[in-house]
Amino acid sequence: MFQVITRDGSQRFDRWTDALDAAKLLIPQCKWFQEIRILEEGQMVWVYSRSHKYPQFIGAGTYDRLARQFVLETLEEGTVEASDSEEPFA
Repeated sequence: MFQVITRDGSQRFDRWTDALDAAKLLIPQCKWFQEIRILEEGQMVWVYSRSHKYPQFIGAGTYDRLARQFVLETLEEGTVEASDSEEPFA
């Protein structure tokens, strides 16, 4: 379970890709001293603030683990879309 937290509130997501997309949409609204955080099971794994040029991944191995999860979720999503778009054989 992932949670995107800002100064104005928070949202919960089951998938990493959904949480990441929601956080990225909030970046233009982020003011100088505000942060956008993503928590996984209560532990911060991603943070964005204007004081850094790019978002930061927090913790050893976090980037690699979340990158693998991103790929798996994307492949699963693509498989579902592909199976929905296939026409049955006549």
